[in-house]
Amino acid sequence: MFESLKGFGVTFGTMFKKVVTEEYPEVKKVTAPRFHGRHQLNRHPDGLEKCVGCELCAWACPADAIFVEGGDNTEEARYSPGERFGADYQINYLRCIGCGLCIEACPTRSLTMTNEYELADDNRQDLIFTKEDLLAPLLPGMEQPPHPMRLGDNEQDYYVNGPQLAKVAQEGKGAQQ
Repeated sequence: MFESLKGFGVTFGTMFKKVVTEEYPEVKKVTAPRFHGRHQLNRHPDGLEKCVGCELCAWACPADAIFVEGGDNTEEARYSPGERFGADYQINYLRCIGCGLCIEACPTRSLTMTNEYELADDNRQDLIFTKEDLLAPLLPGMEQPPHPMRLGDNEQDYYVNGPQLAKVAQEGKGAQQ
């Protein structure tokens, strides 16, 4: 008899406490700075893609969720500062386990992970992200590839002197306007 009254005591005790509910769709949860969310293909300050189509991210992926097919840059159509670029790039989020091994394998720091965590969808095909879905947006001062290299004469300039050359290019555009 006393045990059932004890149970009612717990129920009455919690009835008047403030309800702890996450208001998820309306109020988004703030993630940790190093949270592994959606992938992003980064760009150089002039808009060229950092991905050189080396396929190391695909080789490093334990879930076989990444497909990369490299293409060759030409003088008429340059997408990255190197000889090659990622012509076809896909990440299958139905397979991705969010481990980040692809990020560690990337030699040009092209592939990173954002804090975006809303990846659910009711259509399986929409969870296979293509290069267009993964590319970082163009920021002010960037130009949509293909275009000639703007930050130097060779790819070494992009990776070694890139930040300094980008500042000089931004200062030059500011003076022209």
